Amino acid sequence: MNRELDMDIIGIRKERWKNFYSSTKNYKTIFQIDIEDGVSRPFPNRQNVNDRIEWALRKYEQYISNQHQFDDDRIPCLHVYSGTEIFAEVFGCNIHRPVDNMPFALPCVHNAREAASLKIPEIGESTLALLFEIADILKQKAGNDAILQIPDVQSPLDIAAMIWEKSDFYVALLEEKEAVFDLLHKIQSLLITFFKLWFTRYGTEYIAHYPYYYMVGGITLSEDEIGVIDNEMFDEFAMPDLEHLASVFGGIGIHCCAKARHQWPNLKKIPGLKLLNLVQPKKEIQDAYTYFENHTCQMHSWSGEGEAWTWPAQHPANARIVYTVQASSLDEAKYISERFRDVIK
Repeated sequence: MNRELDMDIIGIRKERWKNFYSSTKNYKTIFQIDIEDGVSRPFPNRQNVNDRIEWALRKYEQYISNQHQFDDDRIPCLHVYSGTEIFAEVFGCNIHRPVDNMPFALPCVHNAREAASLKIPEIGESTLALLFEIADILKQKAGNDAILQIPDVQSPLDIAAMIWEKSDFYVALLEEKEAVFDLLHKIQSLLITFFKLWFTRYGTEYIAHYPYYYMVGGITLSEDEIGVIDNEMFDEFAMPDLEHLASVFGGIGIHCCAKARHQWPNLKKIPGLKLLNLVQPKKEIQDAYTYFENHTCQMHSWSGEGEAWTWPAQHPANARIVYTVQASSLDEAKYISERFRDVIK
């Protein structure tokens, strides 16, 4: 592998991402091409650690090979992936691990008294330590130039809703607010400790857990519980933590797959929102591209109709959009990248 040439190519791509994030550079379009390989990713269970490491290394080698073959904006990364359960687990939740699906947390708290008894866990003594062990091995094998994908991070509100049995949790949002605030504060503290340790150890360049986009500084997380609360509750239970996390780390990227259109005005108010990903039907995504056109970068579940290189022309002129394109072969990926690059020059 020609490491110097790799870094030249990566440097060009990183500069494109930097210009894309800057509202002053007039760089509107990023595209990444995925080639179908038919290889299933191992589920993130402890017994699969070796398989997860081998899969991540093979995927990284594929990214490195592809960057010599076609000119998209992919930044190769090492996938340190997880399920949604990782932070709920360290607070004491049992984890259900289906044979054929991702693991998920089962609630360990059923009332305000039990929530108050929870302690902020020590990362080094928790199951989160395994993610650092995997990351260390991957970095050792791939080299210090390789950047990592961050594990699946949920918002404090989402994690609280996993820890606290939901039928009681939703009542507590109205009747036990101080207990909810206390739990949210504990979760926020754990997330800050986690991110500070991660960034100290591996640097502040990384790929988001979902969807895959490049970040320098800031954090990324999923915020889905906002779909079932109203705007006032967003201001009470979601916004303070999002504001604080964005302030501490210099920005935030958010994934939301909930039906949460009523929260779009609140999402617009989040300071330092660097990128927004919504997973919704086509019509709603079309509206989102327009609504957030002049506010933040976007990377949604629907990109356009027809050939991939025609997608940018289908969206508002000022929208900054990341497109993910599926290719069935290397030859198709080369063709798509050439056409796409011609369109956005």
